Amino acid sequence: MIKSILGYCIILLLFTIGCSPKFSPLFNNNDLSGWKIHGTEKWYVQNGELISESGPDKGYGYLATDKNYKNFILSVEFKQEANGNSGVFIRSNITGTRVNGWQVEVAPPGLFTGGIYESYGRNWLIKPDPEDEKVLKPDDWNKMIIEARNDEVTTWLNGKQMVYLKDELIGKGEGSIALQIHSGGGIKVRWRNIKIQQLP
Repeated sequence: MIKSILGYCIILLLFTIGCSPKFSPLFNNNDLSGWKIHGTEKWYVQNGELISESGPDKGYGYLATDKNYKNFILSVEFKQEANGNSGVFIRSNITGTRVNGWQVEVAPPGLFTGGIYESYGRNWLIKPDPEDEKVLKPDDWNKMIIEARNDEVTTWLNGKQMVYLKDELIGKGEGSIALQIHSGGGIKVRWRNIKIQQLP
């Protein structure tokens, strides 16, 4: 009886894994197909990595997906160089270099990587615990996962849950995924393995 139950559970698990949605790449490692540049800051591909770098205007810059994404799990790896103040926007809309949406912060140590900020709105909605921020690896590759499901957003950094937020306005949001270069100049961030799993 126990063996039968165990066998059934294994079959059910394999079936569930086999039917689970797959991650699809958002970045093809070769060019910026599927993305649109907003602003005059630099976005280019080098050795299979997506590079974001401040330009001469030292302004805000964004690289946004052509498509909109509502409910999803986004997985992305980043490596900060030369300040590295950046972020990942979800459900965002961009006009020029003005963005309306919600940013999951990517920043140097102690500056709330993994927290959620609302641009041109309520500003910081939630910041990670300072102790949790210590999982950030300066000058090395970091893996961030963002799950957006209706009015709930959860972020993880290097396997550590950073924040969970339930918010009515986020739940109503519609728009693209966008990477950011912060204003001020002297910023450079490398990105790779950008992939998404869309959710119902």
